[in-house]
Amino acid sequence: MNDGWETSASAWIASMGETGDFSREFVLDAPMQARVVASGAQSVLDLGCGEGRFCRRLASAVQTVVGIDPTESLVAHARSRGQASYHVAKAEDLPFSEAQFDMVVSYLTLIDIPDIPAALRETHRVLRPGGRLLIANLNSFTTACQSKGTPVKNADGTTTLTMDRYLDSFPSWAEWSGIRIQNWHRPQAFYMQALLSAGFQLIHFDEPRASGGARAETYNRAPYLHIMEWQKPAS
Repeated sequence: MNDGWETSASAWIASMGETGDFSREFVLDAPMQARVVASGAQSVLDLGCGEGRFCRRLASAVQTVVGIDPTESLVAHARSRGQASYHVAKAEDLPFSEAQFDMVVSYLTLIDIPDIPAALRETHRVLRPGGRLLIANLNSFTTACQSKGTPVKNADGTTTLTMDRYLDSFPSWAEWSGIRIQNWHRPQAFYMQALLSAGFQLIHFDEPRASGGARAETYNRAPYLHIMEWQKPAS
């Protein structure tokens, strides 16, 4: 099924640039990179690397950086920029051996993966014992609003979102700046239970504040992103 990523690839690359969008540049990049560095990981797999921007950020601090993505045009762009090894592959079927990586990073990609349990089983398989899975994701109350169309901007500067079917899991289409892609909504309990069932243990959770940017004040009033770090047991 067409998820929109291949036809949206050029617009996505242009929108990300080298700094990424607001959420990446001012909310997630710093704490995500800090968690990678603090872990001491020297082999990192970026699960859904897209155009390779975060892989390039990690390259100066991590010995081996590998990115996978199912969108051929995004992987081709990532390869043209170098600084990591890139593969066209799906998270549900990773082309790597067991216990190959110290850390797997899922940077705003869980919402793009159709079969989360399969992807988590594969992630668990390719991590060494004691290895970590670092996740940045949209809060589920945000994805539950996507099926209700564009957020309403109010005269006082606030935004109104309409949430529906929170406890269900369903795909919806997101569209902006020439990009039209399919995302998945799942309740937070779905992710937590899937991660626990896959054998991971939660070791870190955060909802980082925006560190700057024109939207920081508005974002910090109603943040919509979180970071989780899970560990594969050492034995």
